Amino acid sequence: MNRNRMLIGLAIALVVAFLLSAYVYRQFQTMASVRAAVPTQQIVVAATALPLGTMLDASKLRMISWPATDPVAGMCTRIADCSNRALIISVAANEPILESKLAPREAGAGLSATIPAGMRAMSVAVNEVVGVAGFVTPGTKVDVLVTGAVSGSGQNMTQTILENVKVLAAGHQVQQDRDGKPETVSVITLLVSPDDADRLAMASTQGKIQLALRNGADSDTASPAPVLQSSMFGTLAPAPAQAARHSEPKAAPPAPYTVEVLAGDKRETKSFTNP
Repeated sequence: MNRNRMLIGLAIALVVAFLLSAYVYRQFQTMASVRAAVPTQQIVVAATALPLGTMLDASKLRMISWPATDPVAGMCTRIADCSNRALIISVAANEPILESKLAPREAGAGLSATIPAGMRAMSVAVNEVVGVAGFVTPGTKVDVLVTGAVSGSGQNMTQTILENVKVLAAGHQVQQDRDGKPETVSVITLLVSPDDADRLAMASTQGKIQLALRNGADSDTASPAPVLQSSMFGTLAPAPAQAARHSEPKAAPPAPYTVEVLAGDKRETKSFTNP
C-alpha cells in the first residue's frame, strides 16, 4: 500500500516538473521572439581605449549591434567612414565613434588634428605648483593668471588674463638649468585664440603665470579685477614727525649783593648770592 502511494506521488511530481519545464521553455521562446522582433544595425565602436590624436584604422575599431529604433546622432555605420581620421577627444573601449569625435581627413594625426580652425595650441612651462599639483590634465579647463611689476609704480599686480581655457596636453620636457645641467619640467599645452596666444606669450616671458583649475561644467566668465600688491599687504605709513622740543628760557638769577666790611684801617668788599 505504501509502495503504491510512493509511486503515485512520484508520478505526480514528474507531471508537475514537466509542466513547469514546458512553461519556462515557452517563456524563453516568447522572449527570444520579442528580441528578434527589435531591428538592429551595426555601428562602429573603439576596440580599445584610444587617446586623442589617434589615427584610426580597422585594427582600432570594431562593429557591434545597436537598436535601430534608438539611433545616436552622428554615429558611424561603416569602418571605412572612420578610417584615416584622427580622434579629437579620447574615447573608452566599446565607446561609439561619432562624427563629432573625428577630425577631417585632411587634418592629419596627432595634436594638430585636435585644433579647431581659427584656434592655436600654445605650450607653457610650469612647475608642480603652477600645474595645480598634477590635476591639470588633457580635457580640463583652467584660468590663467599673471603676476608682474606695474610700470612706474614700484609694486606688483596679479591679473586674470585668460578664462575657461581648454588643456590639450600635459607632459614633460628636458631643459637645462642655470648651471647647464638637464632638468625635467612640466609643459602644459592650451587651446587659445590667436589674440590670447599673444597675451599668453607676453605673460609667460615678462611675468609669472599661475593656473587655476575650473569645474568642467563651469563656463561662466568672472572677469575679476586686478589685485595690486598694496591692496594685499598695504604700505608702511611714515613715522609721525616729532615736534621739536623748545626749552623755556631760564630766568636770569638775581644779582648778588655786596657788603663792605671795615676792619681797622682795612676795607674789604664781599659778595653774597641773592637767594
